[in-house]
Amino acid sequence: MRVLLVGSGGREHAMAAAIARSPLLDALFIAPGNPGTAALGTNCNVRADDVAGLIKLARDERIDLVVPGPEAPLVAGLADACAQAGIACAGPSRAAAELEGSKTFTKEICDAAGIPTARWARFDNAADALAHVRATSAPIVVKADGLAAGKGVIVAQDLDEAETAIRDLMTDATMGDAGRTVVIEECLVGDEVSLFAFCAGEDAVLIGAAQDHKRIGDGDTGPNTGGMGAVSPPTGFDRTRQEAALDTMVRPMLREMARRGTPFHGIIFAGLMLTPAGEKLIEYNVRLGDPEAQALLIRLQSDLLAALAAVAHNRLAEADIRFSDEASISVVMAARGYPGRPVTGGVIEGIATAEEMPGVRVFLAGTRLDAEGRLVAAGGRVLAVCATGDTLEQARERAYAGVGAIRWQDAIWRHDIGTRALERMAGT
Repeated sequence: MRVLLVGSGGREHAMAAAIARSPLLDALFIAPGNPGTAALGTNCNVRADDVAGLIKLARDERIDLVVPGPEAPLVAGLADACAQAGIACAGPSRAAAELEGSKTFTKEICDAAGIPTARWARFDNAADALAHVRATSAPIVVKADGLAAGKGVIVAQDLDEAETAIRDLMTDATMGDAGRTVVIEECLVGDEVSLFAFCAGEDAVLIGAAQDHKRIGDGDTGPNTGGMGAVSPPTGFDRTRQEAALDTMVRPMLREMARRGTPFHGIIFAGLMLTPAGEKLIEYNVRLGDPEAQALLIRLQSDLLAALAAVAHNRLAEADIRFSDEASISVVMAARGYPGRPVTGGVIEGIATAEEMPGVRVFLAGTRLDAEGRLVAAGGRVLAVCATGDTLEQARERAYAGVGAIRWQDAIWRHDIGTRALERMAGT
């Protein structure tokens, strides 16, 4: 099978590593890829959001299956363009990708399908949004309706913070068009987890669950990021609860999407809050998360390519999908200045040393090779140092030992990924 993987981040490096192990694979192309994916296939200089360019590349290289990594090309209609070109795609149509492309759309689906979620209201006028938060007690959540790279959600602890968020998004357009319309929700309280499943029409098969660490600083302090690390599986959310959540959070959505004539085919990522009243949906994403994908895929025992092909060809019931019972963790090494203006250009060394350690794997994200062929930082989130272990404590020790082996003077990372999970396991 000739495969085109779309994307350039750590998620795509982890996906490429899993796909490259498949006996079904004849050739792997990655657009645009990064230095890590270049060791597993052929990187192609086509942007992930260049739908026309991706289709031309797929035709030129006689691609059998397109595998989207990030959300932007899906919301832009990559799967639809693949269908028109007669190329299989393991991702949802533009209409189905609105589950991530519009917070309003997701809320309407939840209401129609009876999926528990936070109370909400939508506003496209800043004055009305401000009046709403002034009439509602804080904390309250303000969300950009459109795609905002995981950074369009503000959990406002007081009225001033909520008003600032509304003005930033709606008046100052800090998130561009994504924030011209906002969804304002009640603030759910509990543990947040990420649930993943392969989906094809009304069928869903569990991938697993992870717990992301969004804020930049230790102790969940500072601004939100795209994710600074993840543990899998989350404490208190075992496979039995994950399977039950598929029945309440994912399968009703799939039925509603099919009823509307926009069936969902791809990977669904359901962000859930484990509240005292039970699980509630925070949002859907229409792809694997990052860095959750890295923590999940290092536990994969079966053939990822076969599963993705089953999704694309509506044969999910036939797929063999198995993950180990090990614990896993990913620790993101970001560039100093992230999530603002990251410092780029710093030379990165020691990855090979880290990967010689038991259970450790390093996935590249915002990196490039300089004129001398050295690996250098080229983005905000740069590396994900991942590890598996018989216990979460062992996985955590291995991952941070891997971080310690890497030499890069501009690196920042959280020192407490997995600490909260271990404390809960210990009952403290």
